Amino acid sequence: MDAITRLRPEGLVRSPAFSHVAVVPPRATTIYVGDQDGVDETGALVSDDAGEQSARDVDNAAAALAAAGASLADVVHWTVLLAEGADLQAAYGAVAAKLATDGEPPLVTAAIVSALGVPGALVEASAVAAVVR
Repeated sequence: MDAITRLRPEGLVRSPAFSHVAVVPPRATTIYVGDQDGVDETGALVSDDAGEQSARDVDNAAAALAAAGASLADVVHWTVLLAEGADLQAAYGAVAAKLATDGEPPLVTAAIVSALGVPGALVEASAVAAVVR
């Protein structure tokens, strides 16, 4: 196996937004991206809108991945935290096209929490990526 394999096995819910299993080959380099918030390079929130914050979360994650020689297409797993009351439809709608892949989508874990570490943040995302070199 020379590539990362993402699976959506029969008998499990089928969603275009996520897969259930990812198999990473032994020669892959694993890259961990810590929690990204919808903030600019100064640490200021880009907006009070969940969609705009989500878009910036993904842009920030993409920049972190690029620094490690990876891209959004290399993401194996996303963890997404949404503050209570955040508009999930707006958050996902703003990033769906950025996260679209030619193959199977990555795994996703999402949770609603009472608050995030950055005051006013509505969405926070972290990622695990793997690159087969």
